[in-house]
Amino acid sequence: MSFTPPAVVERLTSRLHRTIYRRSNGERGASVGRSKRPVALLTTTGRKTGARREWPVLCLATDDAFVVVASNAGRDRHPAWYLNARANAACELQLGPDRFLVTARDATEDEARALWPRLHELHPGFATYQAKTRRKLPVVILEPQAS
Repeated sequence: MSFTPPAVVERLTSRLHRTIYRRSNGERGASVGRSKRPVALLTTTGRKTGARREWPVLCLATDDAFVVVASNAGRDRHPAWYLNARANAACELQLGPDRFLVTARDATEDEARALWPRLHELHPGFATYQAKTRRKLPVVILEPQAS
């Protein structure tokens, strides 16, 4: 049986994580767990408020993009960052000290199918999250914008 922390605990943990990440310029908080899974700070524009919002997300770097999963720990609703990115695809990603302007898009079915083995290797919990919900967990590709 898996444990999903209450939403309030998750929000507080997330707030603390992003504060440490931001204040240390990515020197602290850029990885989690024993396996040192890479964590990025994803900044989106609030779809209702227009305010900038930061979210720590597990991040898979590929040759030409970054990949994140809108898992929301297996809850039946999409995470707010995903809804924001769908409303405004222009985002910022900080991976360690490096910052990138990126454009978010949903992976195609073929892309998602090809990426899932690597995503499960990054975080086996994604399979548990998918089993907990009826929604299909979106795989989001963050493509760096040309400078």
